Amino acid sequence: MKKTILYVSLTLAMYSSHVSAKEVFTVDQLILESLKNAPDLQISKLQYDASTSRYNTASSEYLPSVNLTASTGRVAQSAIFNANGDVQNNILKGELSLKQLLYDFGKTQGRTATQKFAADSYSMQNMQNIANKKQNVKSAYYDVLKSLALINVQKENVQLNKAQLYRSKRYFQAGIRTKIDVSDAKVQLIQAKLDLKTAEYNLKLSYANLDKIVGFTALENDYAVYSKKLELDKLYQSLKEYDLNLHNAILYAYQNRFDIKKEQALMQSKQADIRTTKAEYYPALYLGANYLYQKAQSKELQLFLPETQWSAMLNLNWNIYQGGATDSKTQEKSINATISSVQLANTKLIIKASVTDAYINVYKSKDTVELAQSLVDISNEKFDQASKRYEHGLSDYIELQEARQGYINSKAILVVDYYDYYIAVAKLDNAIGK
Repeated sequence: MKKTILYVSLTLAMYSSHVSAKEVFTVDQLILESLKNAPDLQISKLQYDASTSRYNTASSEYLPSVNLTASTGRVAQSAIFNANGDVQNNILKGELSLKQLLYDFGKTQGRTATQKFAADSYSMQNMQNIANKKQNVKSAYYDVLKSLALINVQKENVQLNKAQLYRSKRYFQAGIRTKIDVSDAKVQLIQAKLDLKTAEYNLKLSYANLDKIVGFTALENDYAVYSKKLELDKLYQSLKEYDLNLHNAILYAYQNRFDIKKEQALMQSKQADIRTTKAEYYPALYLGANYLYQKAQSKELQLFLPETQWSAMLNLNWNIYQGGATDSKTQEKSINATISSVQLANTKLIIKASVTDAYINVYKSKDTVELAQSLVDISNEKFDQASKRYEHGLSDYIELQEARQGYINSKAILVVDYYDYYIAVAKLDNAIGK
């Protein structure tokens, strides 16, 4: 007997050490992990980086363009004063050129502004993706907590059915109840065990979904989420009022949602496109400088090739006529700017609707928790009464079974509604850009 106790103690100790070895994540820690690991956020960040590079490329047009070329080879040239024919010899040549934009009536400024606002829009999209990721992590986290709580409910259900089976056997042995009550109790116990298995598999599915959202790629689930023991009789009292009313929530969303800021940046980018296209009506003024050095081996060839040569020019480039292309492009850019303005208005309407839906859903969920908690209290009372009636022979097993299942179902409903409330809050926070 002592060996058995020692074996069981060692087994439990080993199991406890294995469980404690798992890393436990809070929801905030899971959000930080998702920001590091999630591939979709990495893609979003890289898209923003690429847009920043395009802006830097456009800005570089303000700086001079410097080019250096060098060449060597053999040349031939007719020599008029040389009776021996063509002059052929080796030559070394180097050229340094510079081109600096002085003024182009806003072309470069417009292109730079276009890319700047485009980069801003990618930045806002990246920030919105991060906000969406936070909300998705919270929802997945609460789904795991919900699954854990439902497992506890189903474990209680198994224990209640085990106790009922034991009691039914005792009543049958005493001749108080028939054997069918024992059979019914066995059926209900098996069903309770099936429900527990289903809840355990649902927990695995919840963890798998959380892995996907956070970006955990490990083959084994080597972590757990932080969870508190629920006090079912105090769940509704633990819920708080949302700190904004609906009107202020919509205003907050208009000021803080990155989707709106993205559309505003895109609209500014389209306006800059118009300025760039209109500038094509006007010329561009450049400063050009060039320095040439060349050295021929033959003295005869040196007579025709200057050793050094330089120039500095003020250049005017003006495309006088493009067959109406500038007019067409300007019209197209104006239409795109109008579309962008309409898209901004449409985005505000969508956000207003989503905030309203999310806000209503929060209070709907809160009221549902209150009613669900009352249902648990009443179902518990009914189950207690049915147990006493069955014990005294005043009711049959079906009434007892229905009361017990109603009690378990009410607890499951309360757990689901409680965590659905927090999921609703997470969605509302995301909807207003909090």
